[in-house]
Amino acid sequence: MRRVVSLVISLLAVVFIVMGVRWLIEPEGIAPEFGLILGDGLGLSSQIGDMSGYFLFLGISMLLGVVTGHRPWFYAAAILLSLTAVGRTVAWLIHDAALASQIRSEVVIAALLLIASRVLGEDD
Repeated sequence: MRRVVSLVISLLAVVFIVMGVRWLIEPEGIAPEFGLILGDGLGLSSQIGDMSGYFLFLGISMLLGVVTGHRPWFYAAAILLSLTAVGRTVAWLIHDAALASQIRSEVVIAALLLIASRVLGEDD
């Protein structure tokens, strides 16, 4: 069970890291995957900085959780994904945004991270 959970979380972490790197080196290729049109000037800087930081932090924290066994790394990633899902829900309910299908993945991966914290986390 530990190996399976470790492998799944590690693979997801690599996917998130690749997404973060893509925001750094090829934002014009990844932005449309999120329904975004790249801005310019400060807007472009914010998009690249925020999105790359988000995905790099997410992936790195997941890998740190797997490697160190420290539960807070799993919790940090789970909280980030959960808050993203909450933000999407608020955008849909209050701001008339489309309800993004990615919300399912965010909720499922957040749950997997909580499971990983139990299975892979060391006793404190």
